[in-house]
Amino acid sequence: MGAALALDPGAALLVVVLGGLYAAGVRRLARRERRWSTARSVAFGLGVAVVAVATQSALAAAEAERFSLHVAQHVLLGMVAPALLALGAPVTLALQASTRATQVVLLRVLHGRVVATLTHPVVAWLLFGGLLVVLYFSPLFELSLRNGMVHAAVHLQFLAVGGLFCWTAVGLDPMRWRLPYGARLLFVLLAVPVHAVVGLALLGGTELLAGGFYATGPSPLSDQRLGGGMLWALGDLFGVLLAGVVLAQWMAHEERVGRRHDRLLDLSGPPP
Repeated sequence: MGAALALDPGAALLVVVLGGLYAAGVRRLARRERRWSTARSVAFGLGVAVVAVATQSALAAAEAERFSLHVAQHVLLGMVAPALLALGAPVTLALQASTRATQVVLLRVLHGRVVATLTHPVVAWLLFGGLLVVLYFSPLFELSLRNGMVHAAVHLQFLAVGGLFCWTAVGLDPMRWRLPYGARLLFVLLAVPVHAVVGLALLGGTELLAGGFYATGPSPLSDQRLGGGMLWALGDLFGVLLAGVVLAQWMAHEERVGRRHDRLLDLSGPPP
């Protein structure tokens, strides 16, 4: 693995657009003397940085050499970056920072048939788990390795599908299907076995994927099994951490409800 950097113009443009639009929204709110959460800005910035690392760094340059590095790249694009971007609440920022006319258009899109279908919890869950299965156990994987446009499209799919999943799980932005906290927790935890099953299948596999595309590296089958183990372990870790985020949100919500209830009791005075 060398120190060369990968230069993906399309991904670089995406990074610049995402970061630029978010920063512009924060600045517009500041000009209106309205504060935006620093924690959300940091989360979104880290998400953009993860996309940059996954597509522009030495990791991206070397993922064509080792299957395990390919898995690491997909974990970053399909899990880590989407979760951080969702925690940045970009849709809420866009709605607060935009004009009234733009707000109407955004809300119409959010509640339109296409977005409503894609963000339905069942659809989002099936896409999140299904993309992983289809990629590694169909001709799509080899095609993505040998065709640059398909490769870029798969990366975009991982980011988009991971975004749909994390957007539903985190629940900070307005959406058609807003799950209660308990359902969100179940939604996340049910995805954990998918990574385990795919990871175990790769870990126990005896044949090289993609027609031996990675056969030129040292111990390619061992590296493929390492990638399977990484997918299993990192997928489980991602699920646990995301479930922890949902649980923390739930506890904070219950605390706010409790404080509100206490204030109402204080205002009503002691019972007669």
